[in-house]
Amino acid sequence: MTQIKDSSLLKATFGAGCFWCVEAVFRKIKGVHSVESGYMGGQTDNPKYSEVCSGMSGHAEVIQIHFDSSIISYEILLHWFWCSHDPTTLNRQGADSGTQYRSAVFYHDWVQRDSAEVSKKEAQKKFAEPIVTEITAASTFFRAEDYHQNYYSLNPGVAYCKMVINPKLEKLGLG
Repeated sequence: MTQIKDSSLLKATFGAGCFWCVEAVFRKIKGVHSVESGYMGGQTDNPKYSEVCSGMSGHAEVIQIHFDSSIISYEILLHWFWCSHDPTTLNRQGADSGTQYRSAVFYHDWVQRDSAEVSKKEAQKKFAEPIVTEITAASTFFRAEDYHQNYYSLNPGVAYCKMVINPKLEKLGLG
């Protein structure tokens, strides 16, 4: 698996709807060292939020996780990924719709790709509808603007955090 600066840290990249929600979930998981919100999977270099929201850049809102593989495995992160959103809705999570909110696993090596495929088959057993999550090779990660980083922790009083993220964290036992 792709290692980063700290030799014990690995990288995972997931798209599961609004990155504010997904980031809030993964920041609560033991073994996750850091989470950054950003964009991946499109054709525009250095996209801005407005370009991604328009759907014209082709990017998905994603989170890039650096995790300590001695504490948590990629497979456990995949478990949290499948639990944290509805992977059966094409280009939609809740009220958010468009290709930028697609369900996606961006793998960083063949081991991650194989793990994601196996995990997807296992997760399918829990859903009546087919999983539409794309599993594709990671491309360039573009870090989202600063105001998107750690959004939930910095903006707990915002209506979106109260009405969307808090219930999600509670449902997952992370609240």
